[in-house]
Amino acid sequence: EFVAWIIGWDLILEFALASSVVAKGWSLYLGEVMGSRSPIVELGPISFDWGAVLVIAVITILLATGTKLSSRVSLVITAIKVAVVLLVIIVGLFYIDTDNYSPYIPPSEPGSTGEGIHQSLFSYVTGAGGSTFGWYGLLAAASLVFFAFIGFDVVATTAEEAKEPQKALPRGILGSLLIVTVLYVAVTLVLTGMVKYTELEGDTSNLATAFAFHDITWAKNVISFGALAGLTTVVMVLMLGQTRVLFAMARDGLMPRRLAPTGKHGTPVRITILVGVVVAVLAGVFPIGTLEEMVNIGTLFAFVLVSIGVLVLRRTRPDLPRGFRVPLVPLVPILAVLACLWLMFNLSVETWMRFVVWMALGVVIYFAYSRQHSMIGKRERGEIE
Repeated sequence: EFVAWIIGWDLILEFALASSVVAKGWSLYLGEVMGSRSPIVELGPISFDWGAVLVIAVITILLATGTKLSSRVSLVITAIKVAVVLLVIIVGLFYIDTDNYSPYIPPSEPGSTGEGIHQSLFSYVTGAGGSTFGWYGLLAAASLVFFAFIGFDVVATTAEEAKEPQKALPRGILGSLLIVTVLYVAVTLVLTGMVKYTELEGDTSNLATAFAFHDITWAKNVISFGALAGLTTVVMVLMLGQTRVLFAMARDGLMPRRLAPTGKHGTPVRITILVGVVVAVLAGVFPIGTLEEMVNIGTLFAFVLVSIGVLVLRRTRPDLPRGFRVPLVPLVPILAVLACLWLMFNLSVETWMRFVVWMALGVVIYFAYSRQHSMIGKRERGEIE
């Protein structure tokens, strides 16, 4: 139960922060659509992103009214999203300058990953100076680019709502992962071919940037509108995963059970509203970079625990019925652990410090509240049948 709590507490961090980050990305495209007007307003020392708060409020209402409704909306918007991605690839092909691919991996340059707690844990431990580009820079950047692949694990949180989860979940996760990887690679090849990579850096760059660079206004506008639709479904899926994890924890007594009741549409309305409020506050106030790193370290840690769990359960409980068996055990789980630890090692020291504080808080809550109130614990103590 304690291991399950740790992963659940970890996923709360992942989904809440990931929803906030993607909502802020949605707000960037909203700024593109609005032109000179920005969805960010200054309230004294605080920058308030009302665009991100807006999309979170709408999605919270959709999720509260029922998964069936939100899945229909998601299907339509996903079709628009894929069409826009294909548009980027096809139109962008005509504007590729092959000189932009040289050098394909830019040579390593001295760079700073920050000082003190702002530097990567790798630099802090080894004393190595920061570097930009090169093979090490490429691998280090993967710790942030990893964020693009967050969301596939959300499918597993909706297992109870699938007709044949043993078949549907592996197909959904592996199939979508394959398709999206191909699309990601194609898009990045096209964008870096259209515009020199040095023109695509910074928090304000997005898919529309390369087309604006070539004055392809119509494509830029279509991409911005399509991205608004596409990122809407991403926020929706992440928030759906967050509500389902919290619902399972509340139902099992690890969180207050008064959060668990569902509404007339069969959805946990109280949890959905709570998640919506927390995510809106995070997205409205905090900077995107800080949120992004925290998402990655939380997700990577969860993947490490799951990979270790596969090894342990395969040896200790070979009798368990399995709808899907991980191939090439123990090789695949071991490689997964090593890859995740490497990516975590390249995140900043301050990110690690925040993560340790969050996990320590989770341990305190578990032993102070969850352990005494869990349904499993009550059954073992004979307090309930």
